[in-house]
Amino acid sequence: MIVHPHPSPLPSRERGNWIESMSIFGWAKEIEKELDMTKRILVIDDEPELVKAIQIRLEQAGYETLIADDGLEGLDKARKEKPDLILLDLMLPKMDGYKVCALLKRDKKYSKIPVIMLTARTLERHQKQGIEVGADAYITKPFQYEVVLAKIKELLGEQVI
Repeated sequence: MIVHPHPSPLPSRERGNWIESMSIFGWAKEIEKELDMTKRILVIDDEPELVKAIQIRLEQAGYETLIADDGLEGLDKARKEKPDLILLDLMLPKMDGYKVCALLKRDKKYSKIPVIMLTARTLERHQKQGIEVGADAYITKPFQYEVVLAKIKELLGEQVI
C-alpha cells in the first residue's frame, strides 16, 4: 500500500525543516527528553566549598544538581524546579532551613519532595525539630558522603548497594 502525503500549506522550506525535525533522530531526542530518568537534587547551603564538593559527588553518581545559597532562593528554586530531593542546611541567610522545610511540606504541591537536613546542629532537640517540620532525614556535619548517598538512594527508591 502506498501512502500519499497530504498537501501541506507550509512553504517547501518550512515543510523541509518540519520533516527534518520529525525524523527518527528528532523523535529519538524527544523520547529521550520524555524518558530522562536523571534525578535532580537541590542543594541549599551557604558554604560554597561544601556545596561544590557535594555537587561533584552527586554528579559523579549520576544526579543533576541545582544550587541555592540562602533559604529564600532555595524555597523559590524548589517551587520553580520541583526537584526530586532536597539537601537542606539549617543555618542559612534570609530564611532558616526549618522554615524552608515547613513551608514546602505544608504545600501539597511540594510535600512529597524528600528533604534531608544536613547540618552542624547536633543536639537531639534540633533533630526533633527537623523531623517535626517534615524532614525525611537528618544528617549532621561533618558527614560521610557514602551515608548521604545511601540516604538519597533510599528516599528516591533506588537500589542501595
